[in-house]
Amino acid sequence: MTTHPESPAADVSVSVALCTYNGARFIGEQIRSICLQTLRPREIVVSDDASKDGCVEIARRTVEECNAVHPGPSVVLRVLQNATPLRVTKNFEQAARACQGDLIALSDQDDAWPPERLARMAAEFERRPDLLLLHTDARLVDGALTDLGQSLFHALEVEPIELERVHGGNAFDVLLRRNLVTGATAIFRRSLLDAALPFPSEWLHDEWLGIIAAAIGRVDLLEDQLIDYRQHEENQIGARRDAFLDKMRKAFGSRGDTHVKRAYKAELLLARLLELGDRIPPAFIEKARLKVAHQRFRAALPRSRIARWVPVLREVLTGRYNKFGRGVRGVVRDLFESV
Repeated sequence: MTTHPESPAADVSVSVALCTYNGARFIGEQIRSICLQTLRPREIVVSDDASKDGCVEIARRTVEECNAVHPGPSVVLRVLQNATPLRVTKNFEQAARACQGDLIALSDQDDAWPPERLARMAAEFERRPDLLLLHTDARLVDGALTDLGQSLFHALEVEPIELERVHGGNAFDVLLRRNLVTGATAIFRRSLLDAALPFPSEWLHDEWLGIIAAAIGRVDLLEDQLIDYRQHEENQIGARRDAFLDKMRKAFGSRGDTHVKRAYKAELLLARLLELGDRIPPAFIEKARLKVAHQRFRAALPRSRIARWVPVLREVLTGRYNKFGRGVRGVVRDLFESV
């Protein structure tokens, strides 16, 4: 794991928004890795989605144990328990709303952080006042934290040009094509919530925070692997690089309502950007409108594969498959997906 130790940023307060759901198997180890950071967080806000396995009690006990042996200010644990599950996006929204620190670090229940992670990332925010959200690569590990020999960015097939554009301040264009922000690796300024709340349930919390942050401020990434990102059978959201056969199955699979849902998500984004008014550059509004048009086009394609060829090829000529999707991969899917 590549790391760059930094001196703890004493003037920055960090909250950790940690969502749990029947996470007893790993929650103690994750809480311990958070409490033992060289830059200790002010608080951990646990938002529990109606767990039945005692993971909240494990979290409480682990924080108490860490505070008892660690010198300096204690980490405050605040627990929100849902009688009825909110599910991932709204549960993270609840956790983020309750955070009081200058920076909010999102956390899954089953990962592990190296000790310098928060210090390393907080130093970036102190160095760069315009930075609104920062995310990183991750080391993929199994349930026992054994290295799987693959990074998160490799699994996501992140391209060098995408890294270059994000580093160059063009994250909005990149994220309009596809999401690269994995919440478990992300930290953002609490001020982002002014624009991002409420999170639409149709979006995942991390992709929503990423694109709203890119619309109103600066989003960047670190190519360092700053968490151990567990891949196991109980993951709600994991990371796995598709093999060639997986891509072929998707290309010839059923369209279902996938494109209708994507069009609605694009419409929700455009509506939020319009609500934000002068905070959004006019060029971004225009790009969001074109994204909506592209997704509506894909959603409205005819049932017959043969009848799709002419409209798809016309859409190719507009360049929107490359601007708002995965290029050739999207073209192939639109031509060959079944109804």
